[in-house]
Amino acid sequence: MATTAVLNFMKKTGTDAELKQQLEALLGTGDGDISSAAELDPAESTALTKRAPRVAEFAASQGFEFTTEELMTVVTAFQQLQSGKLSEDAFAQRVGLAPGSTLKVVTQNSFQRLANYLTKTYLGIEAG
Repeated sequence: MATTAVLNFMKKTGTDAELKQQLEALLGTGDGDISSAAELDPAESTALTKRAPRVAEFAASQGFEFTTEELMTVVTAFQQLQSGKLSEDAFAQRVGLAPGSTLKVVTQNSFQRLANYLTKTYLGIEAG
């Protein structure tokens, strides 16, 4: 399923600093890390929706082939997971993961994410 390519691209933004920086510039918001529901903030989600064709094109240039529709399927599923409209199992099924797949990355420390966001936003520095 091609949504796997979307998930792989998104996951890579959590570990590849250059990719993250380029995506941040493309989106014009956030920190470029869209690797999980915990990392995908509302502004990034909106920017992904508005710039989906450009993001799919950018991802293709990085070796991740997927359509705009596949990107939107995953982004919508992440939004529904964040809002509680989807359980982790329903999310996994929606994006084509194996039944019973755990999404440990989704349950990252929210306080650390908030601290990083606030540090970058209000102090203008990168938090380690």
